[in-house]
Amino acid sequence: MRDSVSPRRVVITGVGLISPLGNQVEAVWEALRDRKSGVDLLQALPSDAMSISCGAEARDFTGSISEFGPLDKQLQRAIKKGLKLMCREIEMGVAAAQLALHDSGLSSDVRDPDRTGVLYGSDYIMTLPEEFAAGIRKCQDAEGRFQFERWSELGLPEVNPLWLLKYLPNMPASHIAIYNDLRGANNSLTLREASPGAAIGEAVSTISRGIVDAMVVGATGTRINPFRTLHVVMQEVLAGGSENPAGLSRPFDKDRTGSVLGEGAGAFILEELEFAKARGAEILGEVVGFGSGTAGATAGPQFIQTAMANALRGAMRNSDTSVGHVNAHGIGTPDGDIQEAAAIVEVLGPDTPPVVAAKGNFGNLGAGGGMVEAIASIQALSEGSLWPTLNYETPDADCPINVVSSNDVPAGDNFVSLNVSPQGQATAFRIAKFAG
Repeated sequence: MRDSVSPRRVVITGVGLISPLGNQVEAVWEALRDRKSGVDLLQALPSDAMSISCGAEARDFTGSISEFGPLDKQLQRAIKKGLKLMCREIEMGVAAAQLALHDSGLSSDVRDPDRTGVLYGSDYIMTLPEEFAAGIRKCQDAEGRFQFERWSELGLPEVNPLWLLKYLPNMPASHIAIYNDLRGANNSLTLREASPGAAIGEAVSTISRGIVDAMVVGATGTRINPFRTLHVVMQEVLAGGSENPAGLSRPFDKDRTGSVLGEGAGAFILEELEFAKARGAEILGEVVGFGSGTAGATAGPQFIQTAMANALRGAMRNSDTSVGHVNAHGIGTPDGDIQEAAAIVEVLGPDTPPVVAAKGNFGNLGAGGGMVEAIASIQALSEGSLWPTLNYETPDADCPINVVSSNDVPAGDNFVSLNVSPQGQATAFRIAKFAG
């Protein structure tokens, strides 16, 4: 019978990531500290067909089974066989989870499969055009015009019957659970950039209620996809130009012009404290707060500020300690950064903690961004100091926050991470050094 009175503390015992700066935590950390950028001319998309030509591709991730971390032969064969049913976002998500499992040492001989779960966040996932190309060709007339009435008879039979399984947003959590025989709580959340915080909050709640002892928690996304990129180009403010790709993403800088496309995935292993201690796990940090907020455009022109402030208040609830640093969404758009800065000042006061924004290095990774960024902050807590926000050169009076621009700013003992979708769904979570 579990104690229903004492709160169950939730700690982080492993991390894994796929990013434009590499697929190893140490490599990403060094790149951030050395002011390296993952933004370059796009290779995966035809630049002459788009109004933008630069982005941050995770080029070190090709989908090879060797990039999923050390695996036993049986698991390696299972994942390799399943790759044909995974699009890029799902491949990255599964790889990040396997890297995190290895990092944590939460192997099959120490975990209870019935009390280990998976919770993953994602963007909405879009099909690649080639899935329908053969069918569309079958439905063209002599002039090359598509004839819809031919689709059911001639076009649809050309589509792979399993194509949809490659793009369902619940598939990362499904694949990870099946491959690793994780039979506990399983869920998938699709809140775009706010997905990582929502996944962490739900996972902490699940462990705290005693439903499971451990969970694989992650998020994955790509904005570098023919259809997805078209959506972004039509709906969002993007930084243009190709003369200096590394200088395009400029969080909170006065000369920022818009966000930059990116892709990536990140994962945590969360465990109940006593379970982690009993198996001798190395504890990387503790999740000590979570909040969310939503405010659509009907709430007024500053709805992003409202949503982010409410999420930040939730993450700070029941806390009597100051924030060591803020890992900001830092999207790099003129209005978005102003509203986020206002939310930080509104909740934390005019003398804000140090603020970092890794999007200066790799743009907006979509749903995967908040996870990758939080892993960098966990590393900063361990190292003791922060990384400089790349391309922050000219402070903006409309963003009166303490943006970090050097390598010698202390990281503090805890941080709060903020993320928000363009629709005003915001999440925040707070992670602290493990205090014993």
